Amino acid sequence: MSLVKKTFSIRDLENLSGIKAHTIRIWEKRYNLLRPERTQTNIRFYSLLSLQKLLNITLLYENGLKISKIAKLSESEIPLKVREIIDDKTVKNNMMNAFKLAMINFDQSLFYTTYNTLVAEKSFRDIFKDYFVPLLQELGYLWQTNTIGTTHEHFITNLIKQKVYTHTEKVNGAQQTDPNRIFVLFLPENEIHELGILYLNYELSLRGYQSIYLGQSVPIENLSPLVGVRERVDFVAYTTIEPAKEKIDRYLKTFSKKIITNQTTQFSLLGFQTQFIDEKNMPDNIYKYRGFEEFIKTLES
Repeated sequence: MSLVKKTFSIRDLENLSGIKAHTIRIWEKRYNLLRPERTQTNIRFYSLLSLQKLLNITLLYENGLKISKIAKLSESEIPLKVREIIDDKTVKNNMMNAFKLAMINFDQSLFYTTYNTLVAEKSFRDIFKDYFVPLLQELGYLWQTNTIGTTHEHFITNLIKQKVYTHTEKVNGAQQTDPNRIFVLFLPENEIHELGILYLNYELSLRGYQSIYLGQSVPIENLSPLVGVRERVDFVAYTTIEPAKEKIDRYLKTFSKKIITNQTTQFSLLGFQTQFIDEKNMPDNIYKYRGFEEFIKTLES
């Protein structure tokens, strides 16, 4: 797969914009808004510029502009009109489209403008839960269907990571909740999708808990030196693709045997792969959670 996708089918446009393919075709015929090209075998396709234009049009349309009026705007006026809407702090809808547009255009400035509009009125927790989590879930689907390339995904993910790092640093000086308890956060071996565990580290810091963040792809045996560093040690991992579903139960048994050597050590596993765990045979002191919100509730109880 090409790192940067340059041509798109009408279904790609539908997936990215949320506008039905039938409606897109009507806009083409009635208003000449898009001009699809054709392959040598007469198959219609759209350029990256067409996709960018459609996302701009969608944002304007969903903010109350009639399609007939949008059609009268010049090619240069459409993105300017989008900027006006994004800069208006009273506008709360369609930020998801703005983030997607920033991704497609590799537009860091638009990402920051959209984020700053949100953060002026919402907490970082709300932004992450209401915008970033749905955005990342949608990006996963778009990547799997080859609608976007890995470069787009990495671009937007790293911008979100920057925000998580910034807010974690801001709350790191919070008063310690329990000096005898520490959380060790990591990703299992060969797991590299760290945004979920990064955000969890922020939530722990926000509540005054001590944490050790180890990052991506940590083998079980490398965790041994951390057993006993505090009176209570909570290991926490996030799994998106690893361990694979046929290996996850064996992973938990190995973890229990090598790391959970006393009653004050426990392990919490979060993420997509937890659905494949055999709950009836889970070792003692090991717990599973589908997502970070479910885990966070245990800290508040």
